[in-house]
Amino acid sequence: MTLTLQSTRKLNDGNEIPALGFGVYQSEPGDETEQAVLLALEAGYRHIDTASCKNSKNDGNRSAVTFTNDGFHLVGYYNEESVGAALKKCNIPRSQLWDTDHGYDKAKEACYESLRKLGLDYVDLYLIHSSPGTGKQLRSESWKALEELKKEGKVRSIGVSNYGVHHMKEVFEVGSIKPAINQIEVTPYQVRDELCRFCQENGVVVEAFSPLTMGLKLKEPRLNKIAQKYGKQPAQILIRWSLQRGLIPLPKSVNKQRITDNANVFDFEISAEDMEALTNMDEYLVTEWDPTKLP
Repeated sequence: MTLTLQSTRKLNDGNEIPALGFGVYQSEPGDETEQAVLLALEAGYRHIDTASCKNSKNDGNRSAVTFTNDGFHLVGYYNEESVGAALKKCNIPRSQLWDTDHGYDKAKEACYESLRKLGLDYVDLYLIHSSPGTGKQLRSESWKALEELKKEGKVRSIGVSNYGVHHMKEVFEVGSIKPAINQIEVTPYQVRDELCRFCQENGVVVEAFSPLTMGLKLKEPRLNKIAQKYGKQPAQILIRWSLQRGLIPLPKSVNKQRITDNANVFDFEISAEDMEALTNMDEYLVTEWDPTKLP
């Protein structure tokens, strides 16, 4: 299948999500985030990932917006209001806005608050994530709340973030609706083959946050050698690797040129040999922390 900036992935609930997203994680609230989102929309992105975190340890809520052909899909971090301001200025129809949020102890309240901040009537995707202080009971209660939100029409699709295989099995046991997405950190340096395979075998799409390794590996010699072969930048190789693995990468930048370059990954294809070489770079690189290992 030929991939383009307009390509989408079909979710297990029948909804579709753009194959490439734009992240605003750790972008400063205010003009920085607002301008970055506007630049991303101008470059053709139709999927914005952000979240509303209570503090720097990510133990809060999360929302996301995805933009499809004639609209957008939103995911939010603590800068939701800035993202919402950009959405109001972009004049993209709300009918195609995909918004995601996730929290763990007050999922419904978190969703309503995100809707208020974003100025939206509903979100397209709502995620909960595995965090310190949560356990099976809280996660189960949060998932049931998400199922209720979906039935109420406040969210169109529901999913999880930072869930390991044992967390996924837990949701399958307690829920009546299967997660549409699991958002985790995946790169050639953190392949997570077992977890990704489990998700794919169970019809759960994997979103890859920090697909650029937060810049830690952009100067790595093996990656740069492959980038030179294709006449591309290392970041573009990392994004393309994710796309060809069937993942939804969420690259982040506030720089106009980088935002544009990160979307320019659809005019080439990495060979099977080079895909294998990239995948073999796996070294379990964790850029911050790994919640998939939590009990």
